[in-house]
Amino acid sequence: MTIDTKIRHVTRPGANLFLELGFSAAEAKRLHTASQKQINDTRLLKEQLMTELSSWIEQHHLKQAEAAEILMVSRPRVSDVVNKKTTKFTIDTLVEMMSRIGKPVTLAVG
Repeated sequence: MTIDTKIRHVTRPGANLFLELGFSAAEAKRLHTASQKQINDTRLLKEQLMTELSSWIEQHHLKQAEAAEILMVSRPRVSDVVNKKTTKFTIDTLVEMMSRIGKPVTLAVG
């Protein structure tokens, strides 16, 4: 059995993927706008959680290695939190980290 790994098409960054998938121009624009909003909302939520974690580390005068032990992650992961590398984390992971420092996250829908 062979696996076909040939690349047949590459969507350029910033292109409307929905348009390339064959949706009408109006529908592609609507879907693209909605997906961009969702991506932005998720990024903002991750940044908020990372800010809380970074503030906690700073308030407790912890070195990244010490924080890593408490958060049960590697030191480079703490660095990624402090530097707000949002693409490297899921919301679930950040919520778990918050719980480990005694700051449970509650959800408000609004």
